[in-house]
Amino acid sequence: MAHNTPKKASPEDWHPADIKAALEKKGWTLRALAAHHGIKGSSSLSHTFERSFPLNEKRIADAIGVAVQEIWPSRYHPDGTKKPRGLRGAIATAGNRKCTADACQRNGNDSARV
Repeated sequence: MAHNTPKKASPEDWHPADIKAALEKKGWTLRALAAHHGIKGSSSLSHTFERSFPLNEKRIADAIGVAVQEIWPSRYHPDGTKKPRGLRGAIATAGNRKCTADACQRNGNDSARV
């Protein structure tokens, strides 16, 4: 008989339904929050659930009354600073590695090599 051991808890982003429910508990809908901030439609706020839009993340977090890093821990450090993402994030997390002649992306111009 297999035993299912619980996995170690890890911080996960809130589910979009949980975010919407928290907004509704505070008396907000995505449409009302968008109108409050002068946004024409609520779709830009709902896109925040899939992609990072720091301004809209802050608007949603402020409406709920919690910190952005609590709602989206995968996007923010515990101190509230934004985690780097994409190519720039990969470069930033690589540390202070120096480009060497053997391990460096080149633009194809070999005249710079001596």
